[in-house]
Amino acid sequence: MTIGTERKGGPGEVDAEIASTALPPSRGHLPRWTPWAGLAGTAVVVGVVLAVTGFNTALFLVATAVVYAVCMYVLSRVVEGRRKATDRLVTIVVTSAFLVALAPLVSVVFTVVKNGLARFDVEFFTYSMRGVVGEGGGAYHALMGTLIITSLAALMSIPVGLMTAIYLVEYGKGRLARAITFFVDVMTGIPSIVAGLFAYALFAIFFGPGIRMGFAGSVALCVLMIPVVVRATEEMLKIVPNELREAAYALGVPKWRTILKVVLPTSIAGIASGVTLAIARVIGETAPLLIAVGITTGVNLNPFDGRMATLPVFAYYQYVAPGVPREPYIDRAWTAALLLIIIVMVLNLVARLIARMFAPKTAGR
Repeated sequence: MTIGTERKGGPGEVDAEIASTALPPSRGHLPRWTPWAGLAGTAVVVGVVLAVTGFNTALFLVATAVVYAVCMYVLSRVVEGRRKATDRLVTIVVTSAFLVALAPLVSVVFTVVKNGLARFDVEFFTYSMRGVVGEGGGAYHALMGTLIITSLAALMSIPVGLMTAIYLVEYGKGRLARAITFFVDVMTGIPSIVAGLFAYALFAIFFGPGIRMGFAGSVALCVLMIPVVVRATEEMLKIVPNELREAAYALGVPKWRTILKVVLPTSIAGIASGVTLAIARVIGETAPLLIAVGITTGVNLNPFDGRMATLPVFAYYQYVAPGVPREPYIDRAWTAALLLIIIVMVLNLVARLIARMFAPKTAGR
């Protein structure tokens, strides 16, 4: 009795038959130089057309991207098939979106570097603005003020943020933990000027109206920095495997010692990187320092006595209240902005270096 039809042929013949029925017929492939040649040809054609009708850079870029995407899709559809054509179209769209997002950053960096190099000299880093009218002077007092105020803010924010994150991950349960999480989320989204108003109101209670000092600016930056540190540390602590904690508990290690010797060393790379990025985030704040610290033309290295200058506020005043002639003030503002960008870039590089140095070493490394 025969249950089914007998399949003839060896295993190789059967596999070939299945492959021939499952896969679509093979299509051709465009040469590797086709996308670049198509882009160049599209740019030339669009440029010629716009040169006749009236050239516009933005219109040229948009038209080139659209025409190039359509032409490449049609050409790939004819030669390679629908799936490959769709893949090329999506690649073009994603690449165009990336370039659009990158354009403002490149434009800002290029503009700041171009205009800021005019006063990027020794005098800018060694002189203050006391007694300077017009050309000359520098931002030594603002640079020192920025470093002092930001360092004090970091010294206050990092321990509070670390311990808050440890409590939320390792100990926090119930209403208190939910309330802390809620307020951290709220603090993450508050405008920076609100932090400045809070610091000013707080110090005005004790020292009277009109108080301006560097420490008040540190408190304002602390309000902005703490939620960033909490969030960064909390996420790093959460990714530590529970097996490490359980192994320590099985050996009789107390919980506080497990956190200190196991959890924190495992996540120290991410924590250090997050803290460094939090410092970079607040070092360029202007509004809270404008309210709580103010500005001065001389060097003041005491954050508890009088006004201090900071780079963001220095650049702001050089731009909005220039003297005559106007050009030296604008040049100093651009150079202060360039110096801020360099500091933030250095902090980001330090964060990456710290993450690489303190990352847990594996057997293969």
